[in-house]
Amino acid sequence: MLRTRRPARVSPLIERAVVGTGTEHQHWPGPLSSAVAALCTGLQPQVSERTAEGFREVLRRLSAPLQVAVAGRIKSGKSTLVNALIGRRVAPTDVGECTRLVTRFQYGTVDRVEVVFHDGGKQAIPFDADGGIPADLGIDLEKISHLEAYLTNAVLRDLTVIDTPGLGSLDAASVARTEELLGTRRGDDDAGDDDLDPVSRNAVAGAEAVLYVVTQAVRADDQQALASFTAATASREAGPVNAIAVLNKADTIEPDSVSESGGDVWTAAKLIADKQAHLLKPRVADVLPVIGLLAETTETGGFTSADADALRQLAALDEVTRETLLMSADLFTSWDCDVPAGVRSRLLERMDLYGIRHALAAIGAEPEITAGDLRRRLLDSSGLAGVMSRLDSVFRARADGIKAAAALASVTALAHASGDQGERQRVHDGIEVLLAKPEAHQLRLLEALTLVASGAVEMPEDLAEEVMRVGSASDVGEQLGLPGRGRQELTDYALERAGWWRSFSSFGATPAQSRIAHVVHRAYFLIWQQLRAQGA
Repeated sequence: MLRTRRPARVSPLIERAVVGTGTEHQHWPGPLSSAVAALCTGLQPQVSERTAEGFREVLRRLSAPLQVAVAGRIKSGKSTLVNALIGRRVAPTDVGECTRLVTRFQYGTVDRVEVVFHDGGKQAIPFDADGGIPADLGIDLEKISHLEAYLTNAVLRDLTVIDTPGLGSLDAASVARTEELLGTRRGDDDAGDDDLDPVSRNAVAGAEAVLYVVTQAVRADDQQALASFTAATASREAGPVNAIAVLNKADTIEPDSVSESGGDVWTAAKLIADKQAHLLKPRVADVLPVIGLLAETTETGGFTSADADALRQLAALDEVTRETLLMSADLFTSWDCDVPAGVRSRLLERMDLYGIRHALAAIGAEPEITAGDLRRRLLDSSGLAGVMSRLDSVFRARADGIKAAAALASVTALAHASGDQGERQRVHDGIEVLLAKPEAHQLRLLEALTLVASGAVEMPEDLAEEVMRVGSASDVGEQLGLPGRGRQELTDYALERAGWWRSFSSFGATPAQSRIAHVVHRAYFLIWQQLRAQGA
């Protein structure tokens, strides 16, 4: 995909395949997705029915919301975080049958849950009394492919959230389901004729981005899962464009064990997250601390006025009793005081000691604080806002590029799997015509970034960082590494770097590095043209 030379001769059919109509009535995330959709639509009459079927699946995925898989080790708090992201306690968090299945949460006009079987059949199931997916289904799990949950939820209009079983589970089948979704596992069925259809027939597979959940220690299988992550089943590995990580359960960190934390839990969590980011980059854009339980409780309506009243009762206790209660979870529920043990147990289940301490501090500073304001304070202290902001800047803002790049990778894989050499060439020529257009260069740049981030193309560290900056930043100043500078300085620098990368591609670069350099050179040149046009 990184070739920069356009085919010498291109048939009118191929030109029409790239610019052809027929997809206007569908909704695409942006111009890049629309261009890839036009390519697929134009090529369908020119390929075999099997390849055309793959193109139809690509088109379906292109018009769907961005699919984000929430993955991580068992008991890392993935489902709790999913509930917080959606704003509804719908994903089961206690151990049960459903926690061993992949569940896709997507927008629907009517709330419903469907069990999808391996044979393609479906069965509707009711929500439980609390409005969540029941923990146990009463159905043979071996027959179930996955669950589809449709919710009238605004968050899901442009984001499909996929909850996965945990890696590292003793339940081999659950781990296999997650590995299949992440592209880390190839079974016996992946051999032979099945390779002819890299666009999965299974609706579970094909996450285009990943939100990876870690706890305090990053383990080898965390890094392996990220290294093997495959989007749209077409070998688009995790990188700073399509992957972020969160350090969940940040409140369980002992601040005294982290130097320079000053005894503050949140400072300690940020320091550990920074270290984890160093370990996991360039596989992820960032690692952000979050307290999933507190985020879930405050964002899904789990924190009530009765809880606020109970916290006020605790705040009114004498200091010795209050401090004794906060020494440990056992003492909090068992120590004798005027607040009933059952009430304290409920608070502990929903907020843990960190959230309770934070609430008591807020009440102490502002005794008349309302339940609503207290809930907002607790939500702010959970770190969820930072995660949501990063989801917006990394995923939502780049959904067009992420989906288009994943779709184009699938198109390339479909062509590669075809046994018809002429068909392969027609698809290849269509892709080259598309990528030769200046407005589609972002796709080349995303591909270059992915190759460098994954280590598939080795670059000197400073050049690798520059490739990732140019390819992953959305603001021109940030792309150039000169945020806040004037237009003329940015213009001059863009031209300077364009010339440098052009020289590097010809002198000193390996063949693989040269292909990357050509792409980066053109990216800088297009930025230079854009800045000049703005000045004119």
